[in-house]
Amino acid sequence: MVNCPKCDAAIDVDEEDLDEGDILSCDECGAALTVGSVNPVELELEGDKDEDEDEDDFDEDDDEDEEEEEGEEEEWH
Repeated sequence: MVNCPKCDAAIDVDEEDLDEGDILSCDECGAALTVGSVNPVELELEGDKDEDEDEDDFDEDDDEDEEEEEGEEEEWH
C-alpha cells in the first residue's frame, strides 16, 4: 500500500510487482503517477517529472548563453 502524492489517498498495489517507471493512477483524484523508485516505493506525479526536465534544460541553455557572452567580451578587450 502506497499513498498518492497529490491527495494522500491509499493506493492498493502489490509493491513487489512494481518496477521503476511504471505508471499508475489514483482512484480518488485520478492523478497519473509514475513509480520513481521501488525501494522504498516512491510515486511521482506524471507532470512533475516533465517540469523538472524542462527546468534543467532551461538552466543549461542560460549557462551556455552566459559563457558565449563572456567569451565575446574577452575578444573585444
